[in-house]
Parts: sequence; C-alpha cells; structure tokens
Amino acid sequence: MKNTAQIQLLHEIGFAKTVLMPGDPHRAKMIAETFLDNAVLVNNIREAQGYTGYYKGHKVSVMASGMGMPSMGLYAYELFQFFGVENIVRVGTAGSLQDDIKLRDVVAASRAETDSNFGQRFAVDAVGVPACASELLSRALLSAKELGIDLKVGDFYTTDLFYDPDPDVIKKWSVAGSLAVEMETAGLYLTALRCKKRALAICTISNLPLLPDDPGCTPEERELTFTDMIKIALDVAIKI
Repeated sequence: MKNTAQIQLLHEIGFAKTVLMPGDPHRAKMIAETFLDNAVLVNNIREAQGYTGYYKGHKVSVMASGMGMPSMGLYAYELFQFFGVENIVRVGTAGSLQDDIKLRDVVAASRAETDSNFGQRFAVDAVGVPACASELLSRALLSAKELGIDLKVGDFYTTDLFYDPDPDVIKKWSVAGSLAVEMETAGLYLTALRCKKRALAICTISNLPLLPDDPGCTPEERELTFTDMIKIALDVAIKI
C-alpha cells in the first residue's frame, strides 16, 4: 500500500498534456526508463503502466493502451476526459501493406480506415474516415526531418482480427493503398474526434504479412529497439 505522502505525490504529478501510448506495457516502461528524467509510475491498474517524467525539461507521460480498439478507446477516453490530456501519440507496431515499406520503417497515419463496427456508435458514416490531428502530423514530419528519419505518411488499416480467417482481406486494403495494418489507430482517432482532442499514430513496421514467409521482428526487438518513432513522438510532445 502507498502511504499518504506517496498518494499525494502521484496526485500532484498526474499526467502531462501529451501522452505517448504504446500498446505494450513493457515498451511503456522502457520509454520511461530510457528517455524520461525522474519518471514516476502514476498508473498500474490492470498493469496498463503509466509514467510521468521529463524530457528535455518538459513534462511528458507514457502509458500502455493494451491491444485492440476497445482497449485503446477506453484508456484514451479516460485520459482525454478525466485527466486533462490534450494529445495522444500512439507509438506502436504495424505490418507493411506496400512493397516499398520495409521492416523497421517508420510510418504515420494520416487517416485510419477500418471494417470494424467500432465506429458505428460514433456515427462514423457521417464523419467519414477518421483522421489524425494535422498539427501533430506537421510537427512529426518536421521533427523527423530534423532527426534525419524517413517518416512515411498515409492511411492505416485498423482491424479487429489479428488472425483473420480470410487471408485476402489485407490484400484488398493493400490494393486500396493502405500503408500498414494494425489494431488501434481508428479507435484512437474516433475517440479523439468524440472528445475534441488531438491524436496521431506513429508506428514501426515489425512484420511483412503479405509475404508467405514473413520474417518479422522478434518480441525483444519490438520491445527494446524501435526508438526512431519514440524520438519523433517525444519531440512532438515537447514542441506542440
């Protein structure tokens, strides 16, 4: 149990205005320990680890979203509505849907298309394909240029099914021009739209699912070495 002084400290620290959100709690911990000064664990409910610390003197938070749109939507909504968060930058992994996007490339989602029914309660037909916050994307592109990182931008395909019984589904989204497939971005963008807040997804390519023998990256590589997207996201967090 935390003592009264610890509880008060956590209450005072809280969450920063900008939160980086990896899916994996281990990546959240790695980001906090590697990049943030004086990082403090401010949330560990259901092990969705959330930390607040300082990056180059600016307050920044990082918290795991879990997997899938329902989990992302829940945590993003609570951060936006109850904890004063204004910006969420997803820092996750994705599978390439285009031949010229290789393992470890960094991609950002200008829009997030989905065939999920998650958006039906958001009147998504009236909204159209949910998009990122243009201000965050512009800052990310500038940051990537300053850091010498090739950031590719385009549509993501957000799916509910990691193991889709129809192997041709992602081929259709590839033909339609989607850069990558993942499981959270549409939920994040729709939630940001609902809450009138800002969101951006930046992902590292960890798999090549269109290849019959997908080489993929190891779990350890995904957890510990995808730092280019993190550097971009942190730069966005302190300059937006």
